[in-house]
Amino acid sequence: MLRAILTILTLCLFSAGAWADATVPTKDQDGARDHPLLKRYEGSFIVAHDGKAFDEFVLPVAPLTPGTDPKRRDQHNNHWFAPEKTLELEGRTTRLVYILPEGRSTLEVVRNYQDEVEAAGGKVLFMCKREECGGDPGRSSSGGGGEMSLAMVLYPEERITDAAFSNGHCAMTEGIKDQRYLAAELPQQQAHVSVLAYTLKAGNYCKALDGRTVAIVDFVEAKGREQKMVKVDAAQMARTIAATGRIALYGILFDVDKATVKPESTAALTEIAALLKSDPTLKLLVVGHTDTAGAFDYNRQLSQRRADAVVAALVRDHQADKARLLPVGVSFAAPVTSNASEEGRAQNRRVELVQY
Repeated sequence: MLRAILTILTLCLFSAGAWADATVPTKDQDGARDHPLLKRYEGSFIVAHDGKAFDEFVLPVAPLTPGTDPKRRDQHNNHWFAPEKTLELEGRTTRLVYILPEGRSTLEVVRNYQDEVEAAGGKVLFMCKREECGGDPGRSSSGGGGEMSLAMVLYPEERITDAAFSNGHCAMTEGIKDQRYLAAELPQQQAHVSVLAYTLKAGNYCKALDGRTVAIVDFVEAKGREQKMVKVDAAQMARTIAATGRIALYGILFDVDKATVKPESTAALTEIAALLKSDPTLKLLVVGHTDTAGAFDYNRQLSQRRADAVVAALVRDHQADKARLLPVGVSFAAPVTSNASEEGRAQNRRVELVQY
């Protein structure tokens, strides 16, 4: 009788586990979507996501090294490892976990994200691969009794809430190989991003994902997007325009429903003037953008008046050549993200410089 009961229990457990087996994803996890700052690698799917309106995030910008106290362990009894240098960040956090198409290497994934970062005017702060990253290069966020890994620093196992054997859980807890890491800054967007890519060495209930590459992308944006007075200098403007043909600026400010350039905009205007001086052949559209508060035609007039005011200030106060500046107002015709939230509307209210 006892043997029969144990057999039934074993079959039930096996059935429950099999029911939850990982599968090759064919769509994004419910409720998940890409972050507006960076595109995904083509053909990949989001299998886990997380985020908070305001949180802290420790961004490694140097390899992990053993702690000075050899007896120190994490809560899973791993030898303590920590980055030699970090950035202590606060703000809106977003984590996206992608499964890449079959046959994609971690190098290809990281290089593509590097291209996206640089095209957006950002800069790479730190990159590493395999053992160079420090800690245990064969571990993801899970494991005990050994050495901590980079994934454990970025996102400890206790923070994972995805169901056991789900695609997201498997992607973050199975054994790994060929890890590569990139930490970058996006000054224009007041954001930082980290990309950890590795190939899964999955077994048991996660075996459907064995050999697939995972990309874990973390974003940290400045609190509430109200801190928009980050100085974008002329050299950075030139690099971004050369790469993308345009740059969005958030340091040119107006009062609500007004078209008078506020005094706090002087730093941004000074750098635009320096940009024009550095390249006498450069001609720019000065494009005013609004959010969706108000009618389209009214906002088109408002955005045109604001673009006119920026050009006037550059000519009057910074001796810019008016013939090289063309003011254009486009209302809310070209948003960079959804206007459904205040954070989104703040991103959409901007002045852009477009080369022509």
